[in-house]
Amino acid sequence: MNKTLKTIGIIALILTAGGLAVPKLLESRLAAPADYTQKTETGGPVEAKYMGKGGHEVSVYQEPALQGFSRYTICYPSDLETTDGTYPVIVLCNGSGTPVSKYLSVPEHFASWGFIVIGTEEAYDWNGFGAEMCIRHLQKLNDNERIGENENRFYQKVDFEKVGIVGHSQGGVGVFNAITEQRHGDLYKAAVSLSPTNKKLAHDLEWDYDAAQIDTPVLLLSGAGGGDDWVVTGEQLEEIYNDVSGSKVMLRRKDTPHGEMLYAANGYVTAWFMYWLQADREAGKAFWGDAPEIAANPLYQDPKIRLAE
Repeated sequence: MNKTLKTIGIIALILTAGGLAVPKLLESRLAAPADYTQKTETGGPVEAKYMGKGGHEVSVYQEPALQGFSRYTICYPSDLETTDGTYPVIVLCNGSGTPVSKYLSVPEHFASWGFIVIGTEEAYDWNGFGAEMCIRHLQKLNDNERIGENENRFYQKVDFEKVGIVGHSQGGVGVFNAITEQRHGDLYKAAVSLSPTNKKLAHDLEWDYDAAQIDTPVLLLSGAGGGDDWVVTGEQLEEIYNDVSGSKVMLRRKDTPHGEMLYAANGYVTAWFMYWLQADREAGKAFWGDAPEIAANPLYQDPKIRLAE
């Protein structure tokens, strides 16, 4: 009985953290501050560079969807509309009750580094369904010169050979299931799971996942200190890390609450995608070599690295 009540209490905390059980006054509160890239402390030159704005101006496109998540939001480099060529992709998996509209500054940041970034208003993304539909929608946009009566700016602009995926909390679970359970999981060439729900809690919530099936290069990040990241402790994150069979990195940001992990480590999230999807060797210095930056960054702890070209 006590174990059951404890699980119910944790579920209530997750829903509260995701914005589903907060007073009306807080419903419009952003999950990621608009200025987080300027105000988040960094601890190394690579992290600082990729926490900053990239070289592209950013535009935002939204389209209604006949799905429970109501619409797609795409942030993209503005020059996509006037240049030839294709752009790499980042797909977003939302945390509990946290639609992309509550953290738009995150995909805008990624887009400034040259990515097409797509997300939804999905509130329960543990199964990766929203991510799967994002891929299908991008395929539609890439294949059709016009959508209805309108010229389509994304026509033949999507590089499906360079697709990444990132999610926080419940969305971190969604990352795993999008790769292992959804039709287009083999498209993902790089993944980031931010404070993913630990395996025991995910099982209790019926959000099961199997990280042992993943050979996509994956970056695992969580908070540490100040009571630990209550959704995934260091020991639990290491358990997930040990399950992953392919290239992988694990890192915990000190004194960072669970909710802030949505954006606080995005210097390294951006660097991860820049390395794997844009072959940016400068970004790779965060993770590769005899002295990777993450191993010496004073803002982080417990780095673990196993990488293969």
